[in-house]
Amino acid sequence: MESHYMQGLDWLILGVYFAILIAIGLWASSKRKKNSSLFLAENSLRWHHIGFSMWGTNVGPSMLIASASAGFATGVVSGNFAWYAFVFIAMLAFVFAPRYIGTKVHTLPEFMGLRFGQGTRNILAWYTIVTIIISWLALTLFAGGILIRQVFDIPMWASASVLLLISAFFTMLGGLKAVAYTNVYQMVLLIVVSAVLTIVGISHVGGISALIDKVPADYWVLFKPNSDPDFPWLPILLGYPVMGVWFWCTDQSMVQPVLAARSLKEGQLGTNFTSWLKILDVFLYILPGIICYALFKDTLTNPDEAYLTMVENLFPVGMVGLVFAVLTACLVSTIGSALNALSTVFTMDIYVKRFRPDASQQHINSVGRMVTVCGAVLAIVLTVAIDSIKGLNLFNVFQSVLGFIAPPMTAVFLLGVFWKRTTTLAANLALTAGTAFCLIVGVLYLWPPEWLHVQWPHFMMLSFLLFCILAVMMAVVSLCGKKPANEVSIVKEKTGKSRLVAALWIALFAVMIGLYVFFN
Repeated sequence: MESHYMQGLDWLILGVYFAILIAIGLWASSKRKKNSSLFLAENSLRWHHIGFSMWGTNVGPSMLIASASAGFATGVVSGNFAWYAFVFIAMLAFVFAPRYIGTKVHTLPEFMGLRFGQGTRNILAWYTIVTIIISWLALTLFAGGILIRQVFDIPMWASASVLLLISAFFTMLGGLKAVAYTNVYQMVLLIVVSAVLTIVGISHVGGISALIDKVPADYWVLFKPNSDPDFPWLPILLGYPVMGVWFWCTDQSMVQPVLAARSLKEGQLGTNFTSWLKILDVFLYILPGIICYALFKDTLTNPDEAYLTMVENLFPVGMVGLVFAVLTACLVSTIGSALNALSTVFTMDIYVKRFRPDASQQHINSVGRMVTVCGAVLAIVLTVAIDSIKGLNLFNVFQSVLGFIAPPMTAVFLLGVFWKRTTTLAANLALTAGTAFCLIVGVLYLWPPEWLHVQWPHFMMLSFLLFCILAVMMAVVSLCGKKPANEVSIVKEKTGKSRLVAALWIALFAVMIGLYVFFN
């Protein structure tokens, strides 16, 4: 392979990175007890494993490139999607995690099955599998494949295959434990390299004061007026919670490290650590884009090239290889977590529950590994199919469509947990008819027909309105139906109080309020 980005020393550093990664994966796998479950790491994860795994699952090369692009074009305002998340990570820590850990579930469909019954569990299981394959696997591979194809000049199918081979290796060998342990190494590397890029960039600009002078003043404002077409403050304030609850509290790929926590305290400390790491998103991912604007605004016309422009112009030989090691780390982390979540949901919610409830742990692990392979193959096929369609920015289109999936999940989980009167019929209607309704609205929003004359609200506001419609529908159906059975009593909440947990979360809230005041 040849690359105008990479030279001899860069290739050597990339090789050393992979050697260390494989060694850590093998070591973590050796720590797993023989014939123990692949899925929840024997409930042994500590706070740092949880924090780095959740953050690593959230971080992908598309996020790095898109964040730098947003920083170049609009400044820190897109940081709302990183910093506002702490509210919903806190909701995971104190509302959902005690219930998930208290019921000792493997999957979130299993949890909702305890609340609403087997029918709801089946719907959610297939719902989760489709979401993981499309959003976490195919789209992540598509975005990563574009990057690797650009750097190494290899076909999309080869890019996707290499990434999946590495990720599936850890998932099949050591399950969640191997994924979590390698995530710690990869995310520490990501922080170091991204911090160096930011510091070197500020140095080239001439310092922080010079940077402030060389970009527009509104680049440092988090809340834009409601008249702003891209980032109006009210739709973000109301609409992001719908996405935030879905993503941080109900998505299997994100929540699985918390399910594998050694204790509730470790889970709450781990989610707190994730929130502190999310603060770094603005400084490690968005700020390089702002720095790129200050340095290259007269020569760079495509904001999507901001990140690689910074790397190519500011880093010496050797560091470039380290950057691409970091980008690969982001991909491996996200894909590995997604493969493990896919394997867990299919094996535990569909295969074991419906076909082999008496299966041995060894047999369950074998099925999990087969599901990992099948999921990987399907993801490659979808990635190549997406790449073969020309004329559309399909990554952005699919991400937007996924935004319309959030309202049903958020409505079902919030009402299911907070309102005991919610019935199984209401939940199932929201997950089936509600999802169909949201997707139809999404298609009309993204591809409006000529005969449709609708003044659509902002995307985030539309998501909020869809959630309100579904929540009202669920409330009406529940009140009109029979009082639900006692499934809710099964959902036991695991209690436990820790002064350390409380102190760290209070400190985080104080810091976040301070950051929002400072940047407004």
